[in-house]
Amino acid sequence: MGGNFALGYLTFMLEGALWTVGLSLIVLAWGGALALVVALCRISGLAWVRTITALYIQLIQGTPVLVLIFLFYFGLPTLLGWSLSPLLAASASLSIYVSAYLGESWRGSIQSVPKAQWETAECLGLSRTQRMTRVILPQAIRIATPPTVGFMVQIIKNTSLASIVGFVELVRAGQIVNNTIFQPFAIYVLIAALYFSMCYPLSLLSRRLETRAGDKSYA
Repeated sequence: MGGNFALGYLTFMLEGALWTVGLSLIVLAWGGALALVVALCRISGLAWVRTITALYIQLIQGTPVLVLIFLFYFGLPTLLGWSLSPLLAASASLSIYVSAYLGESWRGSIQSVPKAQWETAECLGLSRTQRMTRVILPQAIRIATPPTVGFMVQIIKNTSLASIVGFVELVRAGQIVNNTIFQPFAIYVLIAALYFSMCYPLSLLSRRLETRAGDKSYA
């Protein structure tokens, strides 16, 4: 990669990769919590709750992630008079994005639990909350795990957009290094390799989980 690419630059980029992983985990935690609420609202017995949630999903899915990041980082300070750090703005906006996509995916997982399981739980006299927590959700989790692991790839790649507001993750770290030594080809190849090393194992794991789930369904 050339004599000018010192070990310190590589270390700096690896630290950026760690921040990419950290931001991804934060987004998965926050977005996952919101996604569960979205999924449960989508199957609510109240029509107006289902309608509002469906509109929320359509709005978020129809809005580019970059616009959400700009809205939180630039829009809120203008509207409310207080600012968010790049980390908080990126975490909040990406979590909103994740909640819409995972929420709809998890809604499908919940509704894919065989109808007989719902009816059996109801016949046992369980309340709606008990049916969900004791019978339906444990089965839905197994169904939802493979696509959720696969969606983690999208989360990791979308964290690169946080560089726009100055958050120093992998892409931003690479940009800083490139501005110092100006070796764009080598640096961006390294960035691509680091993203591949994070995303490819998740893709393999997702496929393996899907295969295992398919085998069990035919067992």
